[in-house]
Amino acid sequence: MKKALILLLAALLVLGSALPLAGYWLTAALTRSAAPAEAPGASSGAAQPAPPAEPGALPAAPAAGDSSVLLRDSESGQNFTLPLRDYLIGAVAAEMPVSWPDEALKAQAVACHSYILYCRDQRAGAEEPWLTVDPARRQGCLTEPVLRSYWGTAYEANYARLSALVDQVAGAVLYYDGAPAGASYFAISNGQTEASENVWGAALPYLRAVDSSADRAAQDYEVTVTLSAQQVGGALDSALGIATEGLDPAAWFGAASYTPSGYVASLPVCGQTVAGTQLRAALGLRSACFTIRWDGGNFAITTRGYGHGVGLSQWGAKAMAEAGKSWIEILAHYFPGTSLEG
Repeated sequence: MKKALILLLAALLVLGSALPLAGYWLTAALTRSAAPAEAPGASSGAAQPAPPAEPGALPAAPAAGDSSVLLRDSESGQNFTLPLRDYLIGAVAAEMPVSWPDEALKAQAVACHSYILYCRDQRAGAEEPWLTVDPARRQGCLTEPVLRSYWGTAYEANYARLSALVDQVAGAVLYYDGAPAGASYFAISNGQTEASENVWGAALPYLRAVDSSADRAAQDYEVTVTLSAQQVGGALDSALGIATEGLDPAAWFGAASYTPSGYVASLPVCGQTVAGTQLRAALGLRSACFTIRWDGGNFAITTRGYGHGVGLSQWGAKAMAEAGKSWIEILAHYFPGTSLEG
C-alpha cells in the first residue's frame, strides 16, 4: 500500500490537467490522514476532513483580502505569501480563460477558496506551505508580474473583470462536516466525474461521480497519440519496473476493467495488474479514460477528457453557466452534500 501511495503521489505531481497540483495536495492530505499500514479509509474518518474538537475549534474562513496565503514556488523552492484576494485572482486566472462566463469564473473562485483552506487545515506543521504553485509556468496561481506578461495590453481590462467577479463571491466557502471542503477541480471529464476513491484511494462523500455530459462537446475531448514500442517499454520500465524485453508488444496489454464512471480501474500489463491511474502517470496520458491498441508497429492510445476527473469539471461549469445556471447551482452539482457559507 505504501508503495502504491508513493507512485500515486508522483503521478499526480507529473500529470494533471488544468490543475495537477490540486490533485497532488488533496492526495497528500488524504495520505496524511490515513492510518499507517492501513488502506485509506480503514480507520474512522480517515478519508474525511477532521471535525473540530469543539464548536469553533477550526479557524473561520477569512474574507478575501483579510489574510494571507502561504505558498511555495516549485521553480525556486522558496515560500512566499500572497493576500488571499490576490491568490484567488491569480488562481482563477491560472484555471480558466478570463473570457469564460461570469458564473463559471465565480464557481471556480469559490472552489479555489475552499480548496486552499482545506490545504491549510491539512498541513503537518504551521510553517508548511498551503500549496505548491508554479507561476512561471502558469500553474496553480499567477502572480501579478506573470499576469501582466500573460495578458499583455489586456491586463487592465482582464484584471478589472476578474477581480470584480472574485469580489462578488468574497468569503464564500464550501464546507462539509464543519470544515472547508477539498473542492478539487480539473479540465474535462469523460462525460461523468470520478469518485475520489478511484483516483486517490480514499472516499470523500462530496467527491463522488456526477453527470457532466456536456464535456463531450469540449475541444480536444478525445485525443489519440501514437507511441512506439520503445517509448512505451521505456516508460513501463522506468515508472513501474515492468520489463518488456523479449515480449510481443501486441500482447503487452490485456483487457481493462473500468470504474462505474468509465475510467480505467486496472488492466493487465505484461502479466501484472496495473491501476489505470498508474498507467496514466507512466505514459503521460491526458486522462485515465483511455484505450490502447497495437497498430502497425506502434501503440495508438486514445483518451477522453483531461485531468484526474474528481470534483469540478471546468468545461462542465462553463456549459452550465452558458445554460443559465448560477455559480451556486454549479457548485451544488459538482460537490453534492457540501454547504455554502460566508
